[in-house]
Amino acid sequence: MTLLEKLENNIRLNFEDGVALYDLDLITLGRYASKIREQKFGRKTYYNVNRHINPTNVCKDVCQFCAYSASRKNPNQYTMTHDEILNTVKQSVQNGIKEVHIVSAHNPNTGLEWYLEIFQKIKLAYPELHVKALTAAEINFLATEYNKSYNEIIEMMIAYGVDSMPGGGAEIFDETIRKKLCGGKVKSDEWLQIHKLWHEKGKKSNATMLFGHIESRAHRIDHMIRLRNLQDITHGFNAFIPLVYQKENNFLKVTNFPTANEILKTFAISRLILDNIPNLKAYWVTSSIKLALVAQEFGANDLDGTIEKESINSAAGAQSANGMKQNEFIELIKNSEFEPVERDTLYNEIA
Repeated sequence: MTLLEKLENNIRLNFEDGVALYDLDLITLGRYASKIREQKFGRKTYYNVNRHINPTNVCKDVCQFCAYSASRKNPNQYTMTHDEILNTVKQSVQNGIKEVHIVSAHNPNTGLEWYLEIFQKIKLAYPELHVKALTAAEINFLATEYNKSYNEIIEMMIAYGVDSMPGGGAEIFDETIRKKLCGGKVKSDEWLQIHKLWHEKGKKSNATMLFGHIESRAHRIDHMIRLRNLQDITHGFNAFIPLVYQKENNFLKVTNFPTANEILKTFAISRLILDNIPNLKAYWVTSSIKLALVAQEFGANDLDGTIEKESINSAAGAQSANGMKQNEFIELIKNSEFEPVERDTLYNEIA
């Protein structure tokens, strides 16, 4: 059976099919990806009203693509106190946020309690607020640093009020590429194991892929297939988020930055390969809001949220430091002829 026949008949694609998809023209890919998107969601595009908080930039690990860590190019180290974090949450709750998204560096100086107790304090003050926190990379760091198992850290997260996990730290699963990108950080099989354990607790998470740096197209497809295999077992991933590599202020020295055509092809292929992960997020922080809006025509049904403040990707050149106003978000989606739908973190529709 040919690749186009598989696409026409919604037959699951294998690794070779995935690589071959890149040889199709962008419009053809968009047509098939949009067909699946419309079957699942019609013209709805999801967003949420959320706040990103990045509490520390002091990091034990050395990742070549990172412009955020204070241990590399950024000499301005900071670590927020719990009172500072709570004051930030208080202001954001007044602005109507439904989710607080807490991700930061791997700080060996704060203690395990600093990481965990803030979630408990947020939950006690705002029990209705969804806490999405700690990537698999952070869990791996905490387990290693404090001689705990992954399961112990996960059980502590749940006990202290974490509701769901973000998808960060996945980067690219191929270990040869990973060694060059982020040697010393969580390995690919460990990342997958942590999310599997999280899902087995009845909890949801997201999955990411950082692309557009030194990886090949085949590495991207391999990454997606591994996520699809785990999703077949656990059904725990809410969304897949292809993150576009940000090229400024880091040590990776990428010269062939992906074109808009390549980025949109990757979104469309993600929709076609990941037939069991319901939501495809065009994270406007890394793709730019303009390209994220176009990505709605290439399989994406979610643009993330208002964010309010973002430090990690903006340090590497993304135009996301101050987030986006909700009314602006709504109008941009409407103007692109899609229907904006506010969601909560678990994709229940709010408005």
